[in-house]
Amino acid sequence: MKLRVVVSAAVGLASGIFCWFLMKHLHQDAADFRWALRIAQRLLFRQNPYDTPLEQYPLTAGLIALPFVRLQPEIAAGLFYGISSAALAFGLTRYSYRGLLIFLAYPYWAGLLTVQWSPVIAASAFFPLLLPVTMAKPQIGLPVFLTRLSRRGLFACMIVAALSLMVMPRWPLLWIGQLGHYEHFIPLLVLPGPLLLLALWRYRDRDAILLLLAACMPQRWFFDSFILWLIPRSRREIVWTVFFSWGAGLWRWYHAPHSFTEVGRWTVFFIYLPMLAVVLRRHLSSPTDSPA
Repeated sequence: MKLRVVVSAAVGLASGIFCWFLMKHLHQDAADFRWALRIAQRLLFRQNPYDTPLEQYPLTAGLIALPFVRLQPEIAAGLFYGISSAALAFGLTRYSYRGLLIFLAYPYWAGLLTVQWSPVIAASAFFPLLLPVTMAKPQIGLPVFLTRLSRRGLFACMIVAALSLMVMPRWPLLWIGQLGHYEHFIPLLVLPGPLLLLALWRYRDRDAILLLLAACMPQRWFFDSFILWLIPRSRREIVWTVFFSWGAGLWRWYHAPHSFTEVGRWTVFFIYLPMLAVVLRRHLSSPTDSPA
């Protein structure tokens, strides 16, 4: 336990400091996390957070961001990403340390550059009381919520949902009204996305269901797919999926995408299809169902 705490703290400290450094020197403030901070600020001043079509996060994101709202944006971003990474590292090391290899995946670093929710949402798969963070970004949180649901996790989500309605009863309607402004792609509908339906062959496997649910969700960029690294288990599975994920990073380095459909196509090719191969190969190598 002591070693797990030390390793997780080191991961969190390193990622948090690096995130803060990037935000500071690239003049990004808190990057995408600023939208959650904006909701938190509006709540403190009893103002409507949905007074702009650019605000597309649910009120629950603002509630979670409240502890960071008084900090400088760069510090808030670094603390948020560092704590998220530390929590994920602590969950990953419950059984072995090879899971830490997922921090090498391109979507994690794409998320660090923009201060995303995907690491803490992935961490919620290991800690039921952390499951309410899936409500901060439902389009990537829902697959984790549905495949990792527990009684304690559901109860925690109900408390946070009730609290949000007490703070602002009409927020779900206001938030839904913003969704038309969300530019996105759906992996299943972007070629060669339909191939992901092959995961139905492994419908009893929770990892296959996670893959399919994620493929049905509207997404915006490569960082949203980081939750898929809850699927690989062996060192080989992690290493190969991490390796292929950097194909998306290299493509992004040399090309400016002209549409979200283009981003979706390469997300499917370099991230989703390798994950499909993991699920199907596991099925072929073992006739029994994978452990829950």
